[in-house]
Amino acid sequence: MPMRISYVIVFVRDMKVSVEFYRDTVGVPVRFESTHWTEFETEGATLALHLGEGTGDRGLSTKNGAPGICRPGFSVPNLQDFHRRVISKGVQCVQEPKDVFGAQVALYLDPDGLAISVGEERSV
Repeated sequence: MPMRISYVIVFVRDMKVSVEFYRDTVGVPVRFESTHWTEFETEGATLALHLGEGTGDRGLSTKNGAPGICRPGFSVPNLQDFHRRVISKGVQCVQEPKDVFGAQVALYLDPDGLAISVGEERSV
């Protein structure tokens, strides 16, 4: 089953400071910017910043993760097939597949408890 990383969400404490770091220091052009969500123009996967909340949840929260946590996002051709396959292998699902902003997305835990997001590829 083909799979690619489609985005990485970095939860941040201060959006303004983090945008300045990635845009001005690292040199990644901004695609979209808001007070709670910013995306950068990259080749391949999207780098997104999300205003974080709380502490130490390893990205598990389906709301906003703690600052300093990263949530990788994978894209698959068929989320239901992927979901059945990983559940049958004992992977813990913390958010069943559901519609989020026009896409099907689910959250699973890796062996260390870090949440990973998996979404179905959008047809263009």
